[in-house]
Amino acid sequence: MKRISIILLAFGLVLGFSTSQPTEAEAKTKIVQYKNCTALNKDYKGGVARSAKVKNKGGKTKYKPFVSKALYDANKKLDRDKDFIACER
Repeated sequence: MKRISIILLAFGLVLGFSTSQPTEAEAKTKIVQYKNCTALNKDYKGGVARSAKVKNKGGKTKYKPFVSKALYDANKKLDRDKDFIACER
């Protein structure tokens, strides 16, 4: 009986840790597909980055980009220089 409860507990822990939960910022972010960079920059002045580790390949930027993988993926077409930051300013 004790062995079964240990196995069930271990299975529950593995199952609980294996499901991915969205980050707090992504959970609050409504995923919208924008028509162009002007529309995206009204909501996100610095654009949208895929992750916090990406570097801007273009020139100097004035604002920091908002980080959201899901939002970036929805607006990937707006990333003209393919540096994983859409509509950076």
